[in-house]
Amino acid sequence: MRQTVGYDRYEGPQALERMQALYQVLRLYINFFQPVMKLQSKKRVGSSVAKKYDTAKTPYRRVWQSSEIKVPIKVKLQQQYLSLNPAALLREIHARQNDL
Repeated sequence: MRQTVGYDRYEGPQALERMQALYQVLRLYINFFQPVMKLQSKKRVGSSVAKKYDTAKTPYRRVWQSSEIKVPIKVKLQQQYLSLNPAALLREIHARQNDL
């Protein structure tokens, strides 16, 4: 959150509402469109640590590929994914950042 809103101090119910609104849009953008590399293993080689990462995938793709998640939940997430526009989400994030 600090990368998004900075280190300023926000107080009051109006600031709280604006931060919550920003977080709702940011959550969608990060979970559906921002790929993340997951750490698979760490191995110490002498004084350094060699890290091995999985291929970068969005949290949505990881859930979609998981066998532990039930199909109705995956279908609901897919419908939500198809309804989103990453460019529109970014514009809304920037607008809400400016509101703060």
